Amino acid sequence: MLTDDQQIFEQIEKAKNILIAFGRNHNGDSISSALALYSFLKKINKTVDLASDGFEAPKHFSFLPNIGEVKNSISTEKKFIISLDTSNVPAKEISYQLKNNYLEFIVTPKESQFKPEDVTSRITGHAYDLIIVVASPDLESLGNIYQQDTQFFFNVPIINIDRHPHNEEFGQINRIKITAISTTEIIFELLKSYQEHSNNGLIDEQIATCLLAGIFSESKSFKVGSLTPNSLVIASELIKLGADRETIVRNLYQNRDLNTLKLWGRVLAKLKSDLDGKLIWSCLNKVDFEKTGSSADGLEDVVEELVINVPEAEIIILFVNGHNDKTEIKLFSTKNINALSLLQDFNPDGSKNIATAAMNKQLTEVEEQIIKHVKNKLEKLPL
Repeated sequence: MLTDDQQIFEQIEKAKNILIAFGRNHNGDSISSALALYSFLKKINKTVDLASDGFEAPKHFSFLPNIGEVKNSISTEKKFIISLDTSNVPAKEISYQLKNNYLEFIVTPKESQFKPEDVTSRITGHAYDLIIVVASPDLESLGNIYQQDTQFFFNVPIINIDRHPHNEEFGQINRIKITAISTTEIIFELLKSYQEHSNNGLIDEQIATCLLAGIFSESKSFKVGSLTPNSLVIASELIKLGADRETIVRNLYQNRDLNTLKLWGRVLAKLKSDLDGKLIWSCLNKVDFEKTGSSADGLEDVVEELVINVPEAEIIILFVNGHNDKTEIKLFSTKNINALSLLQDFNPDGSKNIATAAMNKQLTEVEEQIIKHVKNKLEKLPL
């Protein structure tokens, strides 16, 4: 019986056109995982597309190779094509008409006549014969990539690679390893196995850099408590393979602009906590963004710093009231707590790790209502 890795190799070898997809609420690990796989599949001469719903490359990950190849949508539309062989009889004029619910195509020949056997038809659709989904708990987390044609995802084989324990194992092949600190760890082990199987040095400096970036991103530069000895061994191997550690560190942790640092200061100055520090939150308003010259784009960096510096925090919430009357709620779960479930009464969007919602109320009113609601839910969980 074939192992999961051998089944993955078999599917990859058979496929001609592959789609790599990752979640709409992507992070450094999902981006790095997708780019590492993209470079690897290109090296073995596969036609590959990368896609993430509404993707815009984060500034601090712009150094990763091929990040400009990520599409923010895909086309899976099927087309019905009618072909007319004109090798013997050239066409002079083409027109069409709708008659009694029939669409008729009228082709006038230059000379002689066409024959019924000159006409053929076929249906074409997406070119993909394999989908690889990385670092995504379920298909719904892919957003419009999945929602625009759900049937496509049921008709094409899916390889599902992830590290999260709440992954729904939606693939025909599921490569899930919950002890890994990042999905790139799993991909490294997979590619290393493939490399040994094929006797080729396929993991080059670009692939190694992508894989190490995922580990750095998820471990917060090796500062989180969930770091494992295996993570350190893999990181060491990747550096030996040419991963550019200095570039990764410089872009992810040493390249913050002054305005982002000022925004961090505002968040920290307003930071509140409850449930013995397991729940922390902060509020930002229009003045905070104006005074710091920053935007909501820098909030992900703020959350990363909170994860590192407040390790007991299991739920982090940012309340943001910017340039309109709405107050946005950004809830981040750092443990195995479903973020969407916590906000399910407020029509949230997002994933099990990050959920967002918006309310047409003042900032203080939303803060009071949401904190009371989330506390009530958390107190019923075995935190």
